Amino acid sequence: MKLTLSSSPHQRTPRDTGQVMRLVIYAMLPGLALQWYFFGWGVIVQAILAVLAAIVTEAAVLTLRGKNIRHAVSDFSAVLTALLLAVSLPPLLPWWMTVIGAVFAIAIVKQVYGGLGYNMFNPAMVAYVMLLISFPAAMTMWMPPQTLAASTVNLGDTLSVIFTGFSNAGYDVTQLRTDWDGVTMATPLDAVKTGLTQGLTYSETLNMPVFSGAFAASLGAGWAWVSLAYAAGGLALLRLRVINWHIPVSMLASVVVVSLLIHLINQDHYASPLFHLFNGSVMLGAFFIATDPVSASTTNKGRLIFGGLIGFWVVIVRTFGGYPDAVAFAVIIMNMAVPLIDYYTRPRTYGHHSHVRSGKGKRP
Repeated sequence: MKLTLSSSPHQRTPRDTGQVMRLVIYAMLPGLALQWYFFGWGVIVQAILAVLAAIVTEAAVLTLRGKNIRHAVSDFSAVLTALLLAVSLPPLLPWWMTVIGAVFAIAIVKQVYGGLGYNMFNPAMVAYVMLLISFPAAMTMWMPPQTLAASTVNLGDTLSVIFTGFSNAGYDVTQLRTDWDGVTMATPLDAVKTGLTQGLTYSETLNMPVFSGAFAASLGAGWAWVSLAYAAGGLALLRLRVINWHIPVSMLASVVVVSLLIHLINQDHYASPLFHLFNGSVMLGAFFIATDPVSASTTNKGRLIFGGLIGFWVVIVRTFGGYPDAVAFAVIIMNMAVPLIDYYTRPRTYGHHSHVRSGKGKRP
């Protein structure tokens, strides 16, 4: 008999890696579509740029390593990494930054460690953090929802801004980010953090234009719908048993509990749990990023700890750190802790008894 050993991700279903990756991509489509609806064509352009750069990089590195290009590229892992990176980027980010991020995610974070199944960190999140640290100004240039923008950015303008820095009418990204009153827009997370540092209360920050929308005032215009769409896709993955419930549930529960405790301490200065859940990338992170089968914990107890601590770090960094959103940082922090978590949560081997219990192995 031949014993075959393989690295994660392991699946208990007949699905192969390519099928699993495709299902995750399909589940992302509702969220991607709503991001396009609210924030324009840049979302689609960034996704195409990232996917092309990721596939080319994967093929090039595998060629250098003498690996089977067709099999590795067809597993769609590079495409999924590129999409996760793309939806985290501002829609009008310069094209070369997107390409650098995708190349870094595949060549450095994934392939340098040995390829799929060997990478310690989530490639998309490490690439996002690298871009955020390297180009902080560009990485915060998120567009306002189309309903609040002074002018709609069509496909032609989007391509012009991404590849030249200016729209067809000569506007740069900063000018395109203004609302009807000429005030530069910010994301809800940026708006709250900036308002609090300027001495405003949490309730006063909710009077900003970005909080006008179909949802309650505590949610940002457009952002809550996008979060709900990613949550719906995540629930579909749970229903299909593509992912386990432990990480999403523990992460979301942790975000609610930690943010609620902080909010109750000072409701004028700390955001509510509802705000944390439906702004930024919490839903995307809970169902699509933290559940990465390669860089996440592999035991059920470990997944609960892993997800819970990600939720904890998200709220802590958002509240007390220098960055408005913190999902990427939280995931990377906990990726480093996975070996330790798995070591202390590994299940006992069937039939195994400790030496102390059985009276064996005791020193005289």
